[in-house]
Amino acid sequence: MTQEKEKIYIVGNWKMNPPSLDDAETIFDEMENDAYRMRSDKIEAVICMPYLFLSDFDAKGEIKLGAQNLFWESRGAYTGEISSEMLRKVGVKYVIIGHSERRKYLGETDEMVNLKIKACLDGGMRPILCVGETLEERKRGEAGEVIIRQLEQALQDITEKDIYGKLLIAYEPIWAIGSGTTPSTDDIMGVGLLIKKIISKLYSREIVDSTPILYGGSVTSQNCFDLVDKTGLRGLLIGGASLEAREFVGIVKEFVK
Repeated sequence: MTQEKEKIYIVGNWKMNPPSLDDAETIFDEMENDAYRMRSDKIEAVICMPYLFLSDFDAKGEIKLGAQNLFWESRGAYTGEISSEMLRKVGVKYVIIGHSERRKYLGETDEMVNLKIKACLDGGMRPILCVGETLEERKRGEAGEVIIRQLEQALQDITEKDIYGKLLIAYEPIWAIGSGTTPSTDDIMGVGLLIKKIISKLYSREIVDSTPILYGGSVTSQNCFDLVDKTGLRGLLIGGASLEAREFVGIVKEFVK
């Protein structure tokens, strides 16, 4: 049996795609069929799809269900929002929180991310906390400072007991998302070590070991293995490639060999 600290997480983020439930079912069913044939305790495969589709899929299949966001209150007059209870009841196991697109287009702050992580944990789901720098911040040499701030504020007042074996952190350099380019494996490794250093200052070594760090940004079946094997990270957060069943499955297969 693979130890939890050795498991690789392959997380697909469909964002605001595909356009219909029929399309979603076609993609997911192909993925699920292949995942069943090559199932392995080495891998945790997750698809984070639009809210609208979640209740139409089997939460007990080989591929786990994830959501792309949630709200920090459990219920109330919050038009357009979705609670952790709603997500949990349709079988969601993971929730992406603090994605760069929500920070950029919807003004999501570190304080809001903190509240959402707490709500996710209270709801019995695993948060995937996204951190990363813009191209401008990178050029100014501020990448480390940005990531430190995002982590410290996102995890404020969250205890070791709260996150042990539950939290995942995804490093997504914003300038690499959808660009077709990725940082060097040395750069990604450096950020991974920085994240571990920050977590070790906030919590114990057990939390560092129990917190998978993922990489996200222009991941393909051609570069996926090196992005994990050469960086010491524990998985990938995949955007566009996760909408192509064969490509997503091809990525998963790289880690089942």
